[in-house]
Amino acid sequence: MPQILKQYNLKHLNTFGIEAYCDNYAEIHSFEEFKQLMATKEYTTSKKLILGGGSNLLFVSDFKGLVIRNCLKGISLVKAYDDEILVKAAAGENWHGFVMWCIQQGYAGLENLSLIPGCVGASPMQNIGAYGVEIKDVFEELEACHMSTGELRVFSKNECHFGYRESVFKREFKEVYFITSVTFRLSKLEKLNTSYGAISLELEKMGVKKAGIKDVSEAVIHIRQSKLPDPKQMGNAGSFFKNPEVSAEQYAALKARYPELVAYALENGNFKLAAGWLIEQCGLKGLEMNGAAVHDKQALVLVNKGKCSGKDIYELSEHVLNVVNDVFGVRLEREVNIIG
Repeated sequence: MPQILKQYNLKHLNTFGIEAYCDNYAEIHSFEEFKQLMATKEYTTSKKLILGGGSNLLFVSDFKGLVIRNCLKGISLVKAYDDEILVKAAAGENWHGFVMWCIQQGYAGLENLSLIPGCVGASPMQNIGAYGVEIKDVFEELEACHMSTGELRVFSKNECHFGYRESVFKREFKEVYFITSVTFRLSKLEKLNTSYGAISLELEKMGVKKAGIKDVSEAVIHIRQSKLPDPKQMGNAGSFFKNPEVSAEQYAALKARYPELVAYALENGNFKLAAGWLIEQCGLKGLEMNGAAVHDKQALVLVNKGKCSGKDIYELSEHVLNVVNDVFGVRLEREVNIIG
């Protein structure tokens, strides 16, 4: 039976470093422990929050309910093909640690997603992505437990309804399923994706003539470390805002007014705007309010510069949303989950 702790401080379990308490807290290290927890009064009568690495959420108040931390561990090979391999990872595995393990084995596909904070179980929920790669590109299936019935279910890629930083687990199945494991389809061949962002330039700086997956991973790590603050040094959750999607007509109108507008054409005919560029053009980069700040190197990132509250960070994000909307007529959307 997992231990249930009362009035637990979650400060060390969220990357913003926000002090927030929950009524009850339990850690799950096995599926059997989860089933045991389901039979408790604290589980059946409380609002519930699944917590992994705490890297994509912001507590704006204490959590009145039960926080369940997913601590499931384990990595295994499911099936090998001529050029591909299926690798299964428990949901509580550290994401970057899992990526490093795959690279050490020579399995390609995840190297562009190096150094993303969080756990494996959150990767399909968010459809995490970076440098031209998203989880949906390497996803095979996941296993999850229904939080009311305890029934295990396998979800295929199609059933996850992946979108830009979206999945079915952020919408209709939010807090309905407890993800236990994720299986990825990786390549035994080094099919590199270095065209996005500054990867090629970084490889040149590193003096790499013929890159492998380890080189690409190191290049991504260097880029991320140069642009993004370490949560251990300055509380943050990485990119706070999504890149907004606009119609071709709205893009053309904005481009006419702002020739330097940074945008990417999408297959559906719309355009994705660079939210960081929009924020920076509004003069918000480096702005500080009550100890919460827009990071001075990457405007997409909001940081806790000391002892600010979750509400302080939320109010700063609201200010950013309003200013960008006033200037560009574009409403940004938060990528980070607001809790409370």
